[in-house]
Amino acid sequence: MPASDDPLPPQLKDWFDEKRYRFIARELGTLSAKFDEKRFLKHVLNGLAERSLMQRLHECAVAVDAALPSSFQQKVRLLQKLAPRLDHSFIAIFLSDFVATYGAAEFDFSMEALRFFTRFGSAEFAVRGFILSNQSRAFEFLLRWTQDADEHVRRLASEGSRPRLPWGMRLAALVCDPAPCAAIIEALKDDPSLYVRRSVANHLNDITKDHPDWVLSRLEAWDLEKETLAWIARHACRTLIKRGHPRALQLFGFGEIAAVRASLTLSAPHIKLGERLVIMAEVSSESAKSQRLAVDYVIHYMKARGAAFEKVFKWTEIELMPHQTLQLRKNQVIRDFTTRKHHPGHHRIELQINGQRVASAGFDLQVF
Repeated sequence: MPASDDPLPPQLKDWFDEKRYRFIARELGTLSAKFDEKRFLKHVLNGLAERSLMQRLHECAVAVDAALPSSFQQKVRLLQKLAPRLDHSFIAIFLSDFVATYGAAEFDFSMEALRFFTRFGSAEFAVRGFILSNQSRAFEFLLRWTQDADEHVRRLASEGSRPRLPWGMRLAALVCDPAPCAAIIEALKDDPSLYVRRSVANHLNDITKDHPDWVLSRLEAWDLEKETLAWIARHACRTLIKRGHPRALQLFGFGEIAAVRASLTLSAPHIKLGERLVIMAEVSSESAKSQRLAVDYVIHYMKARGAAFEKVFKWTEIELMPHQTLQLRKNQVIRDFTTRKHHPGHHRIELQINGQRVASAGFDLQVF
């Protein structure tokens, strides 16, 4: 633990701090004599400490609008000159946020502005408002972008239309019916950029949460002997495989119930929050033939009121030879995250092989 007088680690929201805002103000001031630096800084600095990261990002867009007496299109063209001067891709997202906030009435111009800005900081959040307001019109742009020379624009076509994009507005119509996304997925599945293909995989993984068979039917038609397509398919099905979905397991050769004897042991029966727990498994084949095994582990976390919820973690994929015994070892640090807070009590861990729970162990967690 750091000493009490050590400086705290920087928070993500401090990407938008006073120094950064003053830099943006100076740059805009050099680009336009009309830009009111004092008014901009008053907007962004008053109440700065209380704002979250996304609030600070949005306030930057609001302050630009307040400090620049021009039309929407003129403001966008000024921000296009600013974009190459920004040295931080997340900071540059405020440029697209400006378009999303003030450009609804100028649909085509705004969509082209997002295409420009996404090269500097992803427009994946900003484009979603335009999809919500006019899905068919927005998809005309997205489909065209799948053929763009810039990988950032091609990725935007997939990432921006993900039904359940983290941090982004949920696209309810696409959650209900992902069919419009099919053309984008097919256009980008063989993209030369891993950056784009990863978005395709994440897009498909989103859809598996509501329409697993829709995704699996599509993947079963792909040539999974091609490594790039097999990679997308594996990542697209990661949630289904963790859940033990039979059809997903079958797609990757894990469809048979494992003929194994297994045990699970832990390095300590009691640990404190922040300490490392070593998880050890022994898996012995009881088959005369080799077996493909998807090995996962499931932690049942305690909730504040004493109930438990489970989270499945991927461990490994193995080829277990006839009558072979393997020892597996995994380190797991139990610590709080912004998305998960731990509570004291007994925590159970289960070993999952090809979707079946085959062994378990437990530990008590102390939280101070």
